[in-house]
Amino acid sequence: MSDQITSLEDLAAVAEGTSAVVEIAVPREPVRDDLGRSYATGKRKDAVARVWIKPGSGKVTVNGKDQDAYFARPVLQLILRQPMQVAGVEGEFDVVATVKGGGLTGQAGAVKHGISKALQLYEPSLRGALKAAGFLTRDSRVVERKKFGKRKARRSFQFSKR
Repeated sequence: MSDQITSLEDLAAVAEGTSAVVEIAVPREPVRDDLGRSYATGKRKDAVARVWIKPGSGKVTVNGKDQDAYFARPVLQLILRQPMQVAGVEGEFDVVATVKGGGLTGQAGAVKHGISKALQLYEPSLRGALKAAGFLTRDSRVVERKKFGKRKARRSFQFSKR
């Protein structure tokens, strides 16, 4: 406790003295397996997606099917393309994903989250763009549980005065 700073003079002495600690930013290293792939897990609602990315032609496979066959709605296909568009690497990576749980919307969100995490592990320089777009944050909103004495989570039974 003898190194306690109590005045501006003490602070100036520490700043120009040798006791100042300077932290050096360590650049992130790419994380890839022996086959040159990056792996990440994405989650959304009750869906969990395991996602592998590797350099390729931009083919996206979900549970053994093409993305157009698995996610038939154009909105869900758009959700899957978002991380690649934001990072500016559309058509450069092949994506293989396996998804379990939830519905189609939750599964599309989980694959999007997994692609984003895998991209930033494969190429750490893409982290800034993906983080700014909010794709690396897990959307923690889940369905609220049903309470006893209620019809749904919050909806009550209809009140009858007479």
